[in-house]
Amino acid sequence: MKRISIYLKLRVVGAVDSVAGSTAVGRIKRVSEMTFHDEEGVPHVFTWRTIQTWVSLHKQGGTEALRNRLRKDKGKHHKVDPKLVREAIEAVLPDFHNQSYNKMPVYRRCIEHGVLSMGECSQTSFFRLVRTYDLLTPPAQTTNKKRLAFSKAHSNEMWQIDTMFGPYVANGKTKVQAKLIAFIDDASRVVPHGEFFVAENTPALIKVIRSALYKRGIPETLYTDNGAIYTGKEINQICERTGILL
Repeated sequence: MKRISIYLKLRVVGAVDSVAGSTAVGRIKRVSEMTFHDEEGVPHVFTWRTIQTWVSLHKQGGTEALRNRLRKDKGKHHKVDPKLVREAIEAVLPDFHNQSYNKMPVYRRCIEHGVLSMGECSQTSFFRLVRTYDLLTPPAQTTNKKRLAFSKAHSNEMWQIDTMFGPYVANGKTKVQAKLIAFIDDASRVVPHGEFFVAENTPALIKVIRSALYKRGIPETLYTDNGAIYTGKEINQICERTGILL
C-alpha cells in the first residue's frame, strides 16, 4: 500500500530490456504480466501503461527521474472524480472471478494494479465514493440516482472524452510527449474515436469530435473534465449546434 520504491521501479525497467520481444510495447506488455516483490516481500503487478511511463522517464532523465517526489500541494484537499474510481473498479473486478468481495480487497487491488494511487484516492475517499455512488453494485441492479447520473444503459446516451499522455515521439529535431484524445461510450465501452497528437489544443479536439460523430452518430450527453480545451467556447458551440448536452 506504500509508494513504489525506486529500487523496485528500476527492477521493472530493467526487466523490459531483458524479456523477449521484437518491439518495446510488446516487451512492456510481457513485463506487465509479471509479479515483482518489493524489499519487504510484498507482491506487485503493474499495468503496462505504468511501466511505459517509468521506461519513458528513465530514458529522459535516468534514475533521478524515477524518484518519488512530494507533491507541491501535499496536505491540501483534492476532489476525487467518481468516474475515475468506477473505471478503476471495473478494471480489477475480473480478478475476483465472481467471488464475494468487499471494499477493502477491491481498493487494495486497484492500488496493486496501478489503476489508482493512494495520492489521488485515499482509502477513506474510496470507501465514501463506493457508498455514495453504489459503485460495487452492477449498473442493472442499482437505483442510486447519483450512480445512474454517469452510468447509462444504452449506447450513445453519454460519451466521455479525456486526454491521456503517451510516449515521447520525434517531432522534427525534438521529442514531444504524444497526447491521446479519445471518446468512450459509457454504456457499451466502445471507443467512437481516439487519436494521438503532438499537442493538446482546440484544432486537435475539433478533429477528434468530427471523426467520432461521423463514425458513431451524435450522443445525447458529453462528459468532460475541466481541462482547458474542454471548457472553451469551441466545444460549447459544437454541442449547441448538434444538440448535445455538455
